[in-house]
Parts: sequence; C-alpha cells; structure tokens
Amino acid sequence: MSTISSPAETTYIPLWRVRLRLFWRAAKTNWGMFAENPIGLIGLGIVIFFGLFALAHPILMNTVWERKVYEPVNGFDIEIAFHPSPPSARHLLGTDPMGRDVLSQLMFSTRYEFTLGMISAIVTVLIATTIGAVSAYYGGSIDAILMRAVDLVIMIPYLPILIVMSALMEVGMVELALFIGILSGFGGTAIVIKSQALTVKVKPYIEAARIAGGGDFHIIFAHMVPNLLPIALLYMMFVVTSAIFSEAVLSFFGLTEIEMSWGLMINTTQVFGYLMRFDTWYLLIPASLAITLLCAAFYLVGRALDEVVNPRLRER
Repeated sequence: MSTISSPAETTYIPLWRVRLRLFWRAAKTNWGMFAENPIGLIGLGIVIFFGLFALAHPILMNTVWERKVYEPVNGFDIEIAFHPSPPSARHLLGTDPMGRDVLSQLMFSTRYEFTLGMISAIVTVLIATTIGAVSAYYGGSIDAILMRAVDLVIMIPYLPILIVMSALMEVGMVELALFIGILSGFGGTAIVIKSQALTVKVKPYIEAARIAGGGDFHIIFAHMVPNLLPIALLYMMFVVTSAIFSEAVLSFFGLTEIEMSWGLMINTTQVFGYLMRFDTWYLLIPASLAITLLCAAFYLVGRALDEVVNPRLRER
C-alpha cells in the first residue's frame, strides 16, 4: 500500500526578523574587522573607561562622598586650612583654589563632554546626510545652491565664529552643541557624504524603487540615507573630537555658561594664577590629560571605523 506524502508546509518568517538577522550578521562581520585593528580597540577601551568614570560620580556622591564637601560646583572643604591643597587620602587629586575637589570636578565634567559630543555629532549627521543625499539625488540648481552654502561655511574660520557667538550671547552646553553641529553639518562632512551618495544613486535598487512608484522623499530617506549611515557614523567620531576641543577652548577663555567642564577647570587655574606653577600640577594635568585622551580615543575609533567602511583600506 503506497503512502502519499503531503506537500511540505511553508514557514512564514516575519520581515522584521529577517532584517534583524541580516543586521546581526553584518554587525558581527564589521566587529570582526574592527577588532583586528589594535588602535580601534585602544580607543574604544579609553571611551568605555571615561563612560564608567562618568557613571561612577553620582554613585560616589550618593554613597561615599559628603555632598557639601565633594559637590563639584559649590562644594568646599572647611577642614583644610589652605586651598588649593595637594593630593591626599581625603582628596585624591587635591582641591582647586575655591576649595572644590578636583577628582569630583573631573568625573562630573565627563558626562557633559559626552553629552556635548553626542548632540553635536547627531546634529552634524542629520544635516550633512540630508544635504548630501538631496544634493546628489536632484543635482542641477539644488545641488549648486546647497554646495555653495557648504563652501561658504567652510571658508568661515570655525573657532573664531564660535568665539564671536559666545561673546554675543549666553552659550550653554546645548547651545554650543547645536552651534558645532550646524557648522560641522554644513562643512566638509556634507561634501564627503554627497560623494558617497552619488555612488548610491546609481545602484539598481534605486532605479527599481523609482520604477515601482516610489516618490523622491521615499527614495532619499528610505533607500539612500540608510546606505549613507556607515560613512556618517565614521564622521560622528571626528565631530565628537572637534566638539570636546572647541568647548575646552571656549571655556578656557570664559565664554560659556557651562557650570563645570574640563576647560572651565583649566580656566579656574589660570584665573587664580596657578597655570604655570609646577607645585600645583594637579590643577592643570588631570583636566588637560582627560581632554587629550578622550579626543584621541574618538579619533582612534574613527580611524578604525574608516578601515571598516572603506573597502580600499580593508584591502591594504
């Protein structure tokens, strides 16, 4: 007696699950390439260290440190007769001329540096990716107008215009981040992303989306922009470095309304006349070293990501 087998049942897999698997596979491949670059791992390790450094501050303030002594902005240690005081068991990095704990200031400022860098980078990517994609897609007069605007911003000195803005109006952390993001978004990053967008524009799936009836807005933001995000993520790292450095310069000159930052710590050292004194190294070295390390870390991560994003560098 023969047995008739029924046709195999087809298994339905949701589209979101397929996309998630493809994303996870691509993420593992890219991480493997990134991990092969030691400078990228060093930079990522430094970034993670500063991230944990920032997270540890509120924990210490709520569990170990006495708030009126270790509060980074208004704290004061009355048990020490003279400030600034050198490093000790009570203050591991000493106190500044106003009696505030240097280590607490350093840890508290780290969260602001991360916030400043992330906001600046996100604003830059949003503006630069939009300008690059729209300019590459439409071409013609739209391309000419957008690129001339970019050229104009590039010709304007970056740091001096930030100094002028800071002198004319009150600039806090959010305002400074937006200024830096807008200037960077209309700068060289837009040109780089536009050049990448020109290669994406001629891909077969762009033409297929157009034939299928997709509008310009849909094609640009659903098909072109997602394929520009890898190069945009790369330039986010460099924008973070630029933002941290710019904030340090402006705060050193006292042109920001930020309550506490690494640049402001150096400004306090300079205002009280301790900038060039070797016996008060603890007022200058910690903040200066933190700025250098974090800027270098994001730059190293960006260089490693460049090899992941750029196939020609991978082949070398």
